Amino acid sequence: MKLLFTLVTIYLLTGCASYEEKKYDSWTEYLGGPDRNHYSTLAEIDTNNVHQLKIAWTFESPDSGQMQMNPVMVNGAVYGVTAGLKAFALDAATGKELWLYTDSASSSGTSRGVSYWEDGTDKRIFYAVGTNLVALNATDGTLISTFGDNGKVNLHTGLPEAAKDKYITSTTPGTIYNDLIIMPVRVGEDAGAAPGDIRAFNVRTGKLAWTFHTIPYPGEPGYETWPKEAYKNTNVGAVNNWAGMALDKKTGTIFIPLGSAAPDFYGGNRIGANLFANCLLALNAADGTYKWHYQTMHHDLWDRDLPAPPNLITITKNGKKIDAVAQITKQGTVFVFNRETGEPLFPINEIAAIPSKLTGEQAWPTQPVPSLPKPFAREANQLSENDISPYANNKEELKKILMNSDKRLFAPPDTTSVLLLPGYDGGAEYGGAGADPDNGILYVNANEMAWFLRMEKREEILSVNNAKTQISAGEQNYRIYCAVCHGIDKKGNAASGTSDLTTLAQIHTQQYAKDIITKGKAKMPGFPNLTNEVKQQLIDYLFDIEKKEVVTANLSTAQQDLYQFTGYTKFLDDNGLPAISPPWGTLTAINLNTGDHIWQTTLGITPGLPNQDTNPTGCENYGGPIITKNGLLLIAGTKDGMFRAFNRFTGKLLWQTKLPAASFATPAMYHIKGKQFIVLACGGEKLGTPKGNTIVAFAID
Repeated sequence: MKLLFTLVTIYLLTGCASYEEKKYDSWTEYLGGPDRNHYSTLAEIDTNNVHQLKIAWTFESPDSGQMQMNPVMVNGAVYGVTAGLKAFALDAATGKELWLYTDSASSSGTSRGVSYWEDGTDKRIFYAVGTNLVALNATDGTLISTFGDNGKVNLHTGLPEAAKDKYITSTTPGTIYNDLIIMPVRVGEDAGAAPGDIRAFNVRTGKLAWTFHTIPYPGEPGYETWPKEAYKNTNVGAVNNWAGMALDKKTGTIFIPLGSAAPDFYGGNRIGANLFANCLLALNAADGTYKWHYQTMHHDLWDRDLPAPPNLITITKNGKKIDAVAQITKQGTVFVFNRETGEPLFPINEIAAIPSKLTGEQAWPTQPVPSLPKPFAREANQLSENDISPYANNKEELKKILMNSDKRLFAPPDTTSVLLLPGYDGGAEYGGAGADPDNGILYVNANEMAWFLRMEKREEILSVNNAKTQISAGEQNYRIYCAVCHGIDKKGNAASGTSDLTTLAQIHTQQYAKDIITKGKAKMPGFPNLTNEVKQQLIDYLFDIEKKEVVTANLSTAQQDLYQFTGYTKFLDDNGLPAISPPWGTLTAINLNTGDHIWQTTLGITPGLPNQDTNPTGCENYGGPIITKNGLLLIAGTKDGMFRAFNRFTGKLLWQTKLPAASFATPAMYHIKGKQFIVLACGGEKLGTPKGNTIVAFAID
């Protein structure tokens, strides 16, 4: 029976894909194509010769740091974005620089790449810098003067006047449909943030083509799932697509995964189910009209944004081929729908959830959980005291912490600790899942890092030592805007990726700090809506140059929530390693025809721990895989800085090599001048890894 199952599985993976089989031999769009499947039919590199891969060329970018960029290759050029948000074009065969574009608007941030469009000799590259969508000539990197305002369109375009000074950017490439570019955006995470409306712009002129309100206006579907004036974004915010979209060009449907509403962890000002937050949304790409939606989390209190574009695949059920869309989640589940109708292809159960104890909060009474596919990551309610890491020295202490934390499924935020597993980052991540699109197989890498979630009454956060003592204006604003990540003591949390600000004055200038407060950097959002006075008060406090006078705490309208999140804290042992037992990073192959796992293996190692060659722990990972038809799964993304090849049919590790710096990005694959290349961005920095600045191409000589 086991042999029969194996043979059937291999047939499904490699079998005849005659149902509208397509060619997947280029990488001209983000994640390989509009279906976002990271899939290639190129066959020069295979399971037998992958160990012969060598570095074919490198490009050293002029700036260093985290790069999440997935390159594209069109007409012999590789296009991408550096850590400093400089767009570039390289000769795809040699890595030689063709052009480099530097925009004066910003020198820091995160970009996952560019969008490409052409019509005859008119060839354009689009990407976001600061608040602008920029259009460049793909041939020479110059601004397209006829697009928007001399090559730029402000991403506030089409938003209400009240949002014009609020933080907005885009970290993920827009999706091209005919002469439109449909833009994902990143906005603030707190109440009063800019709206996350979906908007399409004309690629030739930059003019706004259509808008879809993600927090519905009066008379629009979903309006009744919010307080009456929620659409004005005064006491709520966000509901944005930051992760990117997938496009079915045949039907003209765009599939948009949406994030949670703001504030992330307290919903007292947004009572209701909160459509279209946490929804997979299907729109007509031509005009933005609604087709269908499914909400994967009602009234989200855990920041369960949908973290990556969905995968457009074909599955077989009851002998019938079905065009499907599969959405991975931070919580380690996969939702699978009929692409045309939105009908779930596996039953989804509404599970009773837990009421909130916080004043003013009303947690939703149920939450959706797919019956299949089986989750690809552990959940907190599965942990017992036997799940403490065997590598920890302080096991008894950790057991007490674990058993005293609320581990229940859908335990709402409280003033006592809730254990969140998968953690804030997932589960699934921004790199997205790879897929065999014709045979319905999904490949997803996941984190298994537990975090704590705890709230405090805002009046306690704004007081010193929980006493109602007056504090300076600078400290008050720090506690409102900064302490949630960097801590009351300003020391941050290296394990959680937040900086120690106690040494800020020794390292950076006041102007540098003010620029970061305004524009943001990496995972930190900007606060352009803060007045110059408030920014200066923050600078004075952070640089310890403020006058020591005190003021009475005075909350702005947008900060009047009764509770505030106390910060991102990982559950770690005394060595700074995950406190729960391994695996800490996994890679899973899921058969979406049946909902079963085909295999699961650890992804990554933890240097310094024993037996990593024979019994690897796995490690934190960001960035997705490449899947090839002939049997390879190629992935970097791990904290250990390795690039690996697996047999996608069995999960067996075939080859690995150390990169110049860790790559927290999805690679790209293409063929040029008789050779197949794999290109990836190695920027390091994330998870405390050393910085790098190298774009690396691998090939077989």
